[in-house]
Amino acid sequence: MRRPRVIKAASVSAGAMLLASTAVAVAMPAGAAAAGCSVDYSVSSQWQGGFGANVAITNLGDPVSSWTLAWSYSAGQTVTQAWNTTLTQSGAAVTAKNVSYNGAIATNGTVSFGFNGSWTGSNPAPSSFTLNGVACTGDPAPTTPPPTTPPPTTPPPTTPPPNGPADITVNSATKYQTVDGFGAAQSIWGSAWSTTDTQTLVGMGANQLGLSIVRTGLSPESSEWATHVNSLKTAKSYGSNVKILASPWTAPAAWKTNNSRVNGGKLKTDYYDDYANHLNSYVQYMRGQGVTIDVTSVQNEPDWHPDYDSMDWSGTELRTFVRDQGTRVQNTKLMVAEAVNLNYGFTDPTLNDATARNNIGYIGGHLYGTEESGRLRPYSLAEQYNKPVWMTEWNLHAADGGGSNIWGNPANAAVWNETLDDIMRTVHKSMEANWNAYIWWYGKRYYSFIGDGESAFGTVAGAPLKRGYAFSQYAKYVRPGYQRVALTKSSKASPLEVTAYQGDGKITLVILNRSNSAVNNAVIQAPQNVTRAEHYLTSQNANAASQPTSVNGGQATVNVGARSISTVVFTL
Repeated sequence: MRRPRVIKAASVSAGAMLLASTAVAVAMPAGAAAAGCSVDYSVSSQWQGGFGANVAITNLGDPVSSWTLAWSYSAGQTVTQAWNTTLTQSGAAVTAKNVSYNGAIATNGTVSFGFNGSWTGSNPAPSSFTLNGVACTGDPAPTTPPPTTPPPTTPPPTTPPPNGPADITVNSATKYQTVDGFGAAQSIWGSAWSTTDTQTLVGMGANQLGLSIVRTGLSPESSEWATHVNSLKTAKSYGSNVKILASPWTAPAAWKTNNSRVNGGKLKTDYYDDYANHLNSYVQYMRGQGVTIDVTSVQNEPDWHPDYDSMDWSGTELRTFVRDQGTRVQNTKLMVAEAVNLNYGFTDPTLNDATARNNIGYIGGHLYGTEESGRLRPYSLAEQYNKPVWMTEWNLHAADGGGSNIWGNPANAAVWNETLDDIMRTVHKSMEANWNAYIWWYGKRYYSFIGDGESAFGTVAGAPLKRGYAFSQYAKYVRPGYQRVALTKSSKASPLEVTAYQGDGKITLVILNRSNSAVNNAVIQAPQNVTRAEHYLTSQNANAASQPTSVNGGQATVNVGARSISTVVFTL
């Protein structure tokens, strides 16, 4: 006589009901199994309109060479995908059959399978099953009586049946860089972001992009400093742990060797102290307006002198300035030096001088030509001295061929290909290079994160663009203070480019699939059991869209669409 099984309950998301696992005895056909078996149906996760379920068939007698399990849904649930079984549905009737690798039930063993489905209104568990055409029998199992002694403080570990061999395994014991954030620049010379623009860019709600760094220009004219006060205040108050980076393009013209704001020219050495006081005055002005400037750069692109605001420095001159004048700039941390392609010649002298090094907080550089020059990799000298590396600018919009209205079309293939294969790929590589931040050029522009409304390019002012949704797959879910951790991949997951992060009681994975094939039923293994898994995906036809997941203990199963970027968030 079999012992009664316990009806288990799974806690689901707000607004959903508690769902009970069903365990019932099944009478087998003659000759199939002498002692029958039990079926354990459990909902492993549930989200708005969708759910994941696991089913286990446990044999208590003779083996079954093949099996067909059937049940009926009473509330119109619909199965959308399945694994470890061939599953079909006709109306309310659902039929699951063994597949070649999930066949006979070993004596006293278990076979299991899982699936995702959709539901509306309610999602009750099935009340009965048939196995190989024979109806389920047996009395309902009693509930467990309350314990007579308090449970232990630390519950014993459990190992639920896995979804299968892991395709991505997270190893949180091996840690890399701490992430400072992902961001974009305000207009350096133009008008400020509106309050709504700023909220869309830094907010964490639906159709908001979650940027955590805002780069702003530090004008040589103090009369221009007020331009961005309101947008920076909004970013600080509305966003979550948003940092502000202020970058100067030039010193006042009278302090330079060419007596001009434009076409480069060097800062005269006898004005080094004035320039330090100028940077400090900006920081203190913003502080008085309620805006903390977290990072202040000494110079944007010291190796580039175009016919707009610019100023030339050598690496030695930058070292001398921060060594002798760096302490004048208070209530912020200095950055050196935002060279065009992270040219180490502009940062090594500062890092190699103990006094200069102690006066800075960050190393900055731009992505233009960095990959081609072999510097899209860990910066060992910066790591040696614990100086975070920020990629503070990149701008690419070659897809329009010099100008067209393709940017307002969210399904445009050229826009998506450039976004995935160039921009998002370099974000991934920057993270693998142990860089701590990635900051795009203008956040509001026709080719960028939100549209600027220019009629020739077909965007709506302030509306999120495809590139913004893709970037949010990092920005919104990999938050400041998260630490990148190690992972391994199976051959099945080899087309995927993946990084993993841990923080705030979560493990977050960002997955690029730049191949033309989906990787379905990818099993992700966390270092411990998870209470919830979320999956969001952006592709040519989807914008940070919620995707179904199946959770079982420390594993989740997801479908990674072709030509997509997606984020999986585990709540531990």
